[in-house]
Amino acid sequence: MTGPTDRTGHATADRRREVVDAARRAFALLPARADEVPAGGNRARQPVRRFHADPETVERDLVTLVLTVVELLRQLMERQALHRVDQGDLTEDQEERLGLTLMLLHDRMTELCDQYGLTLEDLNLDLGPLGTLLPP
Repeated sequence: MTGPTDRTGHATADRRREVVDAARRAFALLPARADEVPAGGNRARQPVRRFHADPETVERDLVTLVLTVVELLRQLMERQALHRVDQGDLTEDQEERLGLTLMLLHDRMTELCDQYGLTLEDLNLDLGPLGTLLPP
């Protein structure tokens, strides 16, 4: 093995390269932002990739992706909870616990975003013609 190793004995440089390559493949289909489209290019013929795998930012990029998925699930759970409350499926105690849990989850999401220098708005991916991932 060349270079330093992590706690499991794997070479950290090889692992980082592996993560960067995996991230590059995973994000290859994300639409580009308007400022990333080359001037004068025909966007319909040649797709523009918006993800640039950089070993220095790969951790933040992956955290952003994970937090985006968690935020999407949190919002879906919140909608489902409101639907169940409207239907009268829950007792008052269950409603109270559910509300408290959702508030704590929202607070934790905000803390994680702060820790990585993100806002909840940063997690709202632009899906091109489909609009944004998360509702306003």
